[in-house]
Amino acid sequence: MSQAMIGRFLDVAPEVGAALESGGAVVALESTIITHGMPYPQNVATAREVEAVVRGNGAVPATIAIIGGRIKIGLTDEELDWLGTAKDVLKLSRADLPYAVASKRHGATTVAATMICAHLANIRVFATGGIGGVHQGVESTMDISADLDELARTPVAVVCAGAKAILDLPRTLEYLETRGVPVVGYQTDEFPAFWSRTSGLPIPIRLDTPMAIADLIHVKGALDLGGGVLVANPVPKADEIPVREMKDFIDEAVAEAGRRGVTGKAVTPFLLSFLFESTGGRSLATNIALVKNNAALAARLAAALARPAS
Repeated sequence: MSQAMIGRFLDVAPEVGAALESGGAVVALESTIITHGMPYPQNVATAREVEAVVRGNGAVPATIAIIGGRIKIGLTDEELDWLGTAKDVLKLSRADLPYAVASKRHGATTVAATMICAHLANIRVFATGGIGGVHQGVESTMDISADLDELARTPVAVVCAGAKAILDLPRTLEYLETRGVPVVGYQTDEFPAFWSRTSGLPIPIRLDTPMAIADLIHVKGALDLGGGVLVANPVPKADEIPVREMKDFIDEAVAEAGRRGVTGKAVTPFLLSFLFESTGGRSLATNIALVKNNAALAARLAAALARPAS
């Protein structure tokens, strides 16, 4: 981690900095789930619970956000509380991250922006809910999440419950293959569909332990292949919404977005909000469960990576 980078752009929380300096396990966490994913106070409570899960599995959490143009690698309790109700917070990806920093704005990090900031701080593992991907109707909209290209270029392992099932999952997997991103199923032979454990799509690689995933990451780095690794971790069975049931809800949500002319960055928040209403809150409960499940695996993976390579 560059000391000049820390002084100029990054504020690293003392707990996070100490863990990084000692070669300990650290897990990056995004902040859009706080500002754009859940209502207050559930957003702050969930963020704290996820941080506790990371600690309980042997790693230090580093929730990332931009506050007043400073890239915060780990938030204080006061900053987390403030973020939960803050107004005029930008949703940041690669394209708008430098603008937020240069103009001293507040911003919440998506998957792509969290990966970038984590890499700047030398954090190797990031836990999220689900990645973005290729959107439905891409042949006319060309709407492909920046998350996919970030996975191809930034060496951070992303633990998720697959891509959000509102997306075109077959094309998302195809794009990841084209960009050379290893997609690893953790104890599964199918690519999970976020709220559902299965999608019907075979996973390219199956590994059953955090150490096996760590070995893959070590070898990928040694071969100088660049980019990250996507670790797909199915939501616990007790918390899932079965894929056939979820498909009806998603089809209804996508149709309503089309009727209302929702496009671009507004699509995903609209669909998630619509699904929350149409499922009677079940989609949010499942989202919280899978984020915690991913945080636990990410912490164990970070601990495995902190050990010497075999």
